[in-house]
Amino acid sequence: MNYYLGIDGGGTKTLFNLADQNGEIVGTHACDGSSYKQYGIDNVVNKLYDNALQCIAKSGVKLIDLSGICFGLSCFGESVDGDRMLSSALEKQFSNIPVIIVNDSEVGWAGSLAMQPGINIVSGTGSIAFGKDANGNSARCGGWNEFFSDEGSCYWLGHKTMELFSKQSDGRLPKGALYDIITEAFELKEDFAFIDIMEKDYIPYREKVASMQVFLMQAALKGDESAKEMYIQAADELAQIVSGVARRLELSKPFPVSYSGGLFKAGDLILNPFTKNITSLGGQLQEPLFSPVYGAVLLAMSKFKEYVI
Repeated sequence: MNYYLGIDGGGTKTLFNLADQNGEIVGTHACDGSSYKQYGIDNVVNKLYDNALQCIAKSGVKLIDLSGICFGLSCFGESVDGDRMLSSALEKQFSNIPVIIVNDSEVGWAGSLAMQPGINIVSGTGSIAFGKDANGNSARCGGWNEFFSDEGSCYWLGHKTMELFSKQSDGRLPKGALYDIITEAFELKEDFAFIDIMEKDYIPYREKVASMQVFLMQAALKGDESAKEMYIQAADELAQIVSGVARRLELSKPFPVSYSGGLFKAGDLILNPFTKNITSLGGQLQEPLFSPVYGAVLLAMSKFKEYVI
C-alpha cells in the first residue's frame, strides 16, 4: 500500500492528512502555525517533521512507507533565498521521500476545485488567490505583506475592528453593537484603556489582530451597520484579488471561483456581497469540494502517482 501526506501550513495552524493510494484519509493531525518567516526555518522544519511522524504513527504507518509529501506553506514563493534554504532543509530532513513544496494558496485551489481550472481565494489570517487554466498556466495575486497587503483578510478586518471601535467611542460614528461588545469583552472601565491593551497584547501579534474580526462578526450579526459595511468592503477587496488572477489566465466564463480560510465562517455576511462581485467579474462562486489540506494530498498524488479524482 502506498501512502501520501498532505500538509497545509499557515501562519496560525498547520493541518496534516495521510491518505492511502485510493485517496482515502487514514490519518489526521494538527499543530500551530508553520510560517518560516514567523518562526524561523529550523524551527518550522523540526515542527513539520515531528508532527508528520505523529500523524502517520496514528495509522501505524512509517515514514519510509510514504510515496510522496506535499507541503503547502505560507510565504513560500516570496523569497528566492528563503525558498532555497527552506527547500534544502525540508529535503534533507525528509530524505529519501519525494517532496513537493508550494505556497499554501495552491493547496487551497487544489482542494476547493479538485485541481480543475478556476480560482480559489484564501482569506484567513492573510488573503491571497491562486488559479490555473486548462492550459496549465497558473497565477497568484495578493498576500504580499500584512503591512501593505492582505486586504479583505481577518488581519485586515481585525485592524478595521480596532479602528471602528475608536470611531464609535469618540463620536465619529454612532455607537453600535461593536462598542458594547468590545467594552464588555475587555472589561473597559474607560475607553482609552483599549489603547494599552491593543498595543501590548494584540498589535505585536498578527494572529491576535486577526482574532479581533470575531468581535466585528458578532456586531454585524447584531445589526451594527458600520460592522456590516466592513464585510462589504472586504468582499470588494477579495474580488479585486480574484480579478487580478483572472486577467492573467485564459478562463472561459463563467469561470469557477471557490474559497477557503477562516473569514468565510462569517457566512452570508461575506458570501452575499462576495457572490455579487464575483458574478459581475464573470465568475461563478461555488462551495469548496475539499479542504486545503486534502488539496495537498491531491497535489502529492498527482505529482508522484497517476491519480484521477
